[in-house]
Amino acid sequence: MTSLDRIDRHMLTILQQNGRISTAELAETVGLSASPCARRLKRLEDEGYIDGYHATINKAKAGITMKFFVEISLSRHQVDSIQEFEHAVMDMEEVINCHIVSGGYDYLLEVVSRDLESYELFTRQLHRLENIKDIHTHLSIRQINDRSVVPVYA
Repeated sequence: MTSLDRIDRHMLTILQQNGRISTAELAETVGLSASPCARRLKRLEDEGYIDGYHATINKAKAGITMKFFVEISLSRHQVDSIQEFEHAVMDMEEVINCHIVSGGYDYLLEVVSRDLESYELFTRQLHRLENIKDIHTHLSIRQINDRSVVPVYA
């Protein structure tokens, strides 16, 4: 992989803010002509700096009214038990993020739900998993920041 220069970083920042921007508009914004901009964009995609393009969905309009952060502690930490848990969580559509974390628990899940009843059904799914020792839930009252644009340090 090549290192990123100022123009590459600027392109990545713009694309995070507007993934539907045309190559011509992107080129104009970063001060290039269309052909060199298109080549840079292709290189950034080929080298894996861009994982994909997607739409950001309005959660409320999609029927999601609640968000939870769920701390999970496992009872067993053997490879098979961990893989079984991780595969189960990846199949749960309510789990929009899952992190292995350090500290007092093993995983932190970000979970969305239509309502409390739907969340209860989700927790019943979790309780059916054999390897779970503890579940602690935190209800998000209000989101202060929803930053999807990340700084580009490379």
